[in-house]
Amino acid sequence: MKRSISPLRRLALAASALAGLTTAAPALAGVADMTWTQDRDVARMVSLGGSCTRCELSGRDLSGATLTGANFTYATLVGANLRGAELVGSNFTGADFSRADMRGIEMVGSMFTNAKMTGAQLMGAEATGAVLIRVDLSGANLGGAELQGVNMNSAILTRARLNDAEIFGATLANVDARGADFTSADIKASNLSGGNFDGATFRDADLDGARLSGGSFNRADFRDASMRRTDIRGLDLSRARGLTADQVEEACGDAATRLPGGLTARNCRSGVRVIRTPPAPPAPPVPPRPRN
Repeated sequence: MKRSISPLRRLALAASALAGLTTAAPALAGVADMTWTQDRDVARMVSLGGSCTRCELSGRDLSGATLTGANFTYATLVGANLRGAELVGSNFTGADFSRADMRGIEMVGSMFTNAKMTGAQLMGAEATGAVLIRVDLSGANLGGAELQGVNMNSAILTRARLNDAEIFGATLANVDARGADFTSADIKASNLSGGNFDGATFRDADLDGARLSGGSFNRADFRDASMRRTDIRGLDLSRARGLTADQVEEACGDAATRLPGGLTARNCRSGVRVIRTPPAPPAPPVPPRPRN
């Protein structure tokens, strides 16, 4: 049974891990490469660090593995089994997780910039303070995932499933989320500005306090979505579907906001408050040097 960690504790771990990505790098350089490709019992291994850059791990069983401060940049993990793994303060920049099984994975303060996760299974994944800038999640399934304070700037989410996901205080600015499914997702206090959400579904989603300004929402479905103090200033929603007068009345618009016929946006006097990604905390433990 997995031990429950409070949201504040998770944010603290995330900040610590992010800071450790740079401070742990010199220590990692002196650690011998891990023999992941030759060890059959990878699922039971626990690592406090190490380097496995450009490793070929496609189809390997890494389920339940714990990686802290590890370096897996540009590793290939196509179709790998990472179910229930814990990745803390580790670097997976440019790694290929296409079609990988990442259900229930925990990603705390780890870096996945430019990683490829097309068609990956991430149902129930937990990511806190992770960096997913320009990650390719097209066709991925993140149903029920918990994404707190993650940075997904310029990520590709075309046809991705994020139904029932909890996306709190996240950055989804400039993403390509055409045709993505956010049904019943909790996207409170998140930044969706500048993103392409054409044809996306937000039915029953919670967009309270989210920032949508500058995005494209042609044919996006907002039926029964909650939009209390949602920032729609300057936004063209004239071709959006499912919007009602009650939803628009609760959102924050301006004279430049364009809405379907008959609807009028209102101004919010005190502006819109968006929660930012949490600041970075203490470094993860330096991995021990292998004994001779």
